[in-house]
Amino acid sequence: MTLMKRNPDEVTWPMWFGRRIVDFPESFRDLIDDTDLKVEEFEDDGHLVVRVEMPGIDPEQDVEITMSDHMLRLHAERRTEERTEDKKGYRSEFRYGSFSRTLRLPSGATESDVEATYTDGILEVRIPIDETQAEARRIPIARA
Repeated sequence: MTLMKRNPDEVTWPMWFGRRIVDFPESFRDLIDDTDLKVEEFEDDGHLVVRVEMPGIDPEQDVEITMSDHMLRLHAERRTEERTEDKKGYRSEFRYGSFSRTLRLPSGATESDVEATYTDGILEVRIPIDETQAEARRIPIARA
């Protein structure tokens, strides 16, 4: 008889259990991923471009974009209500929720001239980046 060395964290389950009893997400964030806004960030022609999926949201009433302390905060609220009334009865279905995301802005991002557009469920925010402010600056040291 041959002894097999096993990892103490490894448990062998019968085949009828499948590979794992419970598949845990890779991170805690994956547990709440549905309540988070999906974001895409990239630089284009001297601007930081942030695209956010927001289908079914009225951008004029339900979206708030704020910038302060080199942070961009996107906040949206979704409110959907459907009502059906016929001979058989009355049916009402509603969904609502609040979504927010805060992004750190790169150095050189300016808070003036920020543009936001909403097209086909995608919110796009364009933030100008001043390259002269983004460069590292040497600080002189004075002797006391």
